Amino acid sequence: MMITLTHYLILAAVLFCIGVFGVVVRRNILIIFMSIELMLSAVNLVFLSFSRYLGTQDGHVWVFMVLTVAAAEAAVGLGIIVALFRNKQTIYVDEVKELKG
Repeated sequence: MMITLTHYLILAAVLFCIGVFGVVVRRNILIIFMSIELMLSAVNLVFLSFSRYLGTQDGHVWVFMVLTVAAAEAAVGLGIIVALFRNKQTIYVDEVKELKG
């Protein structure tokens, strides 16, 4: 049995749904960021799947762009988490109502 475009798209949809579930249900900021990264990986899988299916390299360019945004998001997000933990001593979304002191 050969793996087709449909298989890749189903896998990407499942990964994206797991990421959305993690963002909606979990209250830990680290878990929320990991879920967002999982959603970005699912989008990358879709880009690469269509790139292979269509026989172009356009999907690879978009994957590099998404990876760049994900790296910037991780760097800024982890900086915010460290600053938040130093000020509030918690990383749970429910316990942090506002970012000012």
